[in-house]
Amino acid sequence: MIEFQQVSKQYPGNATALSGITLSVARGELVFLAGPSGAGKSTLLKMIAAIERPTTGTVLMNGQDIGRLKPSSLPYLRRKLGLIFQQQRLLFDRTVLSNVMLPLIVAGSAREDAAKRARAALDKVGLLDKAACAPQTLSGGEQQRVAIARAIVHRPQIILADEPTANLDRDSAGKILDTIKSFHDVGVTCLISTHDENFLDRADRVIYLEQGKIARTSHKIPAGDDA
Repeated sequence: MIEFQQVSKQYPGNATALSGITLSVARGELVFLAGPSGAGKSTLLKMIAAIERPTTGTVLMNGQDIGRLKPSSLPYLRRKLGLIFQQQRLLFDRTVLSNVMLPLIVAGSAREDAAKRARAALDKVGLLDKAACAPQTLSGGEQQRVAIARAIVHRPQIILADEPTANLDRDSAGKILDTIKSFHDVGVTCLISTHDENFLDRADRVIYLEQGKIARTSHKIPAGDDA
């Protein structure tokens, strides 16, 4: 579903974020990107969303070269994606429900349909009772769950989560990852970056990045198999 072919990314000043990345992600897979801050995890996820473009190499989604997409095609690409970042960027002058409705309204959905789907998304993350609240009245973990509801309200094929548990306590972080995994359980492809190795056992596969390169990869051992 997603393929990187010898992808490198350099920023001005010859700062290298990624170097020679080759990997593929299958449809329905749950993949964690692990490694320290500055390893290139965020840049890799941003390339899938065409927020960043490769300096060299090719990024493909369903066989389509993302790096060659015209700006007018990017909204169609991003409708396939659910994007979750450390900074939720919720709008504090709108209710929780209005925040979750926003991607559908921007895409042209009728308000009644958008509200119905937004309530369903909030119910999925366990926050339907907070629909009328202002986001700033919620805890950090609850705000991140609102951001997840907003990311999945348009039923994406792929969820990209960049350090979604950063700055959260262990219980809140666990709930966030359980929520994302619930979408994986119904077939959504999920890529999650993290520097917290305590949650890596939830993944089908873990790709470890160091200094912009793939250091190693590990796969989950199926239940019943010998280690």
